[in-house]
Amino acid sequence: MKIKVKTPSRLHLTLIDLNGSLGRIDGGIGVTLDYPNVVIEAEASDSIVVEGEKVELVESITRKVIDKISPGNGVKIKIRSTIPEHVGLGSKTQISLAIATAINRIYLRNFSVRELVKIVGRAGTSGIGVAAFERGGFILDGGHTFGPGKQKEKFLPSSASLAPPAPVIIRQDVPEDWFFVIGIPNVDKGAHGAREIEVFKKYCPVPLKEVEKLCHLVLMKTLPAIMDKDIETFGASLCEIQKIGFKKVEVELQDPVVKKLMEFMIKNGAYGSGVSSFGPAVYGLVSGIEAAEKLALETELFLKKHTGGLAFVSGVNNNGMELKEAILLASN
Repeated sequence: MKIKVKTPSRLHLTLIDLNGSLGRIDGGIGVTLDYPNVVIEAEASDSIVVEGEKVELVESITRKVIDKISPGNGVKIKIRSTIPEHVGLGSKTQISLAIATAINRIYLRNFSVRELVKIVGRAGTSGIGVAAFERGGFILDGGHTFGPGKQKEKFLPSSASLAPPAPVIIRQDVPEDWFFVIGIPNVDKGAHGAREIEVFKKYCPVPLKEVEKLCHLVLMKTLPAIMDKDIETFGASLCEIQKIGFKKVEVELQDPVVKKLMEFMIKNGAYGSGVSSFGPAVYGLVSGIEAAEKLALETELFLKKHTGGLAFVSGVNNNGMELKEAILLASN
């Protein structure tokens, strides 16, 4: 049996509470993208064999999954496409879950996505990537309990946390005619590893007043706008989010060209613009494919004039990952 898994990617719009005064931290909102994708093909094998991109990373994830759910077996994995790393699109979570899902299916195990997440060690801060993989759409997650003996005792990023995946509070389809233009400047990658841990240590806890302001904005502007399919109000809320709480920190840590690109997108027709996660990916929200293609071309010209980089259009994904399987026929 050969398994093919295709994942979405995601925009992480903001973490909500990095103060913790109510005994809970993290929480966040995000949107699932139809592109770029992780695409892998996998089949049973006597040993672990990896072909394509990111061989060392894929081998490491594969060994961890095999050891946990099917010891002594092997798998052949071919990487057909990947998501750019450390730019804010959730690449590590998607490739980890793609591999784990394929192995889970090949060996007819019955682990849930949430159980596989624990095995691969993701989602210790944000639950957006996991929920995007599961069902797609717009997502609000509820974070983790916080304090001595709780799910989290310190402010840490997903890569350094063993907390379980956050519960999904709201999952909502995004209108199909909403498109995101993504611009990724050729600047330093977003904070990750030790640097990301240091950012959390330095800037947390976030002042309670900032968290309260953000919660008010999300509850009374962002969420009603997505429910009402009001792209203008939703976009405006995204712009306001960039100036509040931990997202304000993430924006301030960016190369100056990132902020210029956000402003450029707004001036050139985007309803809203911001930085996804730790960046440097910048997104602009528009209505309709024609407007998206126009802004993508203008963004490409902007990047060529400044740092160089990548610009592309993505529709929304309201379904999550795709899994296909085929029976392998033995050759004569």
